[in-house]
Amino acid sequence: MTVIALLSVAPVIEGSMAEEVATAVDALDGFDVEYETNPMGTVIEADDVGTLFAAVEAAHRAVDADRVSTVLKIDDKRTSDGSAREKVDVVEEHLGRPARSGEE
Repeated sequence: MTVIALLSVAPVIEGSMAEEVATAVDALDGFDVEYETNPMGTVIEADDVGTLFAAVEAAHRAVDADRVSTVLKIDDKRTSDGSAREKVDVVEEHLGRPARSGEE
């Protein structure tokens, strides 16, 4: 089984959040997960939901702020081992091109 999630962890502060977001992303390295960060969050893949939750908790706790906002969206498709990349590949197959603007 593969669990795929979209995670956004950020301090509630004025100004740039980049340093604290980097700290949250770095915390994921302590877990058996694959991840890719994009401008809106981090896509995480884990073998099971327990590993995912442990990694998410570590990322949340890594942010040093008086207030932290964490959003988590989980796709726990229990009958499939499809990866996040495979999901994108299928969409691109239907599009007949990369799923990005400006690329043919």
